[in-house]
Amino acid sequence: MRNGFRRMAISWTAGLTMSVLAMAVMLTGCAKEASVEVTTALETSAAAEATEPDIIIRSDPETTKEDTGSLPDYYLPEERTEEGGMIRSYLTGQMVEAARGNRRPAAVMMSNDKEARPQYGMNRAGVVYEAPVEGGMNRYMALIEDYDGLERIGSVRSCRTYYTYFAREFDAIYVHYGQSTFAKPYLKNVDNINGLDAIGGLAFYRTKDKKSPHNAYTSGDRITASIEKLGYTQSYDPSYQGHYLFARDGREASLEQRPGVMDAGTVKTGYMMNQAYFVYDPSDGLYHRYQYGGIHQGDEGPVAVKNVIFQYCQTGHYATTDYLDINVHTTECGYFMTDGKAIPINWEKDGEFGTTRYYDTNHDEVVLNQGKTWVCIIPTRDFAKSEIMGNEDTQ
Repeated sequence: MRNGFRRMAISWTAGLTMSVLAMAVMLTGCAKEASVEVTTALETSAAAEATEPDIIIRSDPETTKEDTGSLPDYYLPEERTEEGGMIRSYLTGQMVEAARGNRRPAAVMMSNDKEARPQYGMNRAGVVYEAPVEGGMNRYMALIEDYDGLERIGSVRSCRTYYTYFAREFDAIYVHYGQSTFAKPYLKNVDNINGLDAIGGLAFYRTKDKKSPHNAYTSGDRITASIEKLGYTQSYDPSYQGHYLFARDGREASLEQRPGVMDAGTVKTGYMMNQAYFVYDPSDGLYHRYQYGGIHQGDEGPVAVKNVIFQYCQTGHYATTDYLDINVHTTECGYFMTDGKAIPINWEKDGEFGTTRYYDTNHDEVVLNQGKTWVCIIPTRDFAKSEIMGNEDTQ
């Protein structure tokens, strides 16, 4: 994987708009990766143990918080401490009220059907995963730590296998209304609130302004009551250390010196049905999301994020069904976008229930800028459909 990216990086020049020829080289490189034979999670774990990362980040036990000159440009897990009733969010890297930041987030499955819009609570999500399901449609998993007072969240839809892994990586409580047959065995691996279980009547309600199945919703109070009823702990596991590295306050995680850097004014997912893409706005430093031919509106306004990740995954189908089997364990390629720039990355996962980490082509872990993050899960076979366009091409 890494060698493939290095070959691609030769045709990229930092600070210049990616040419059509460079894009063609890039597409060819990742298309080759898409042909890799699917391996099991156990095989992936064994491979990870056999090959040590090129760079291993270690903290100096003698370093104090005051000695900031010797600390890296990102926060270390051991630095996460409460100060004045505030603590750093695992989702955004920003300081939030300790009661909220120390509480496990709700990972809510949301519909993206036209009939279900807008998605209520989407603007509150610190991290959003978007992945295809059957029939060319996508669904979201919105990770929300700030759900207090929200009277309507959703609409809530059913689980797919791969979303259970995403939720577990954040030590989140997974909120869904039903599941595919193939996903059911995997629900035992994550604390979840299921609309088809006995808890459903407490956790969810239906509205009259939408037609079924797009009218099932939950709320902040219902999530809290369901967690208490099911006996789930609301605090993070003591061993949890977060999913991302975040830049320190007052410092930007610049991509300028990263290998393969390119302009990324508009980035297109290549998703077939909703035709989703992001446009960078230098006035606020955010990527604004568009789909279905217009601005993506949540119930609290347009959707915009600080970081965008394209994570390509090997995919197949369960038997002769339309249900996708997305491999979220075997290392593949991707892109990381922030502040109008993009770099090629690869992603790796430490074991079946480990956390996915993102690395540049030098195998340095990617540092995110503080703020919201959107992760697009894209089949490797659809790599050529996604696009990264220079700033002058921004639309």
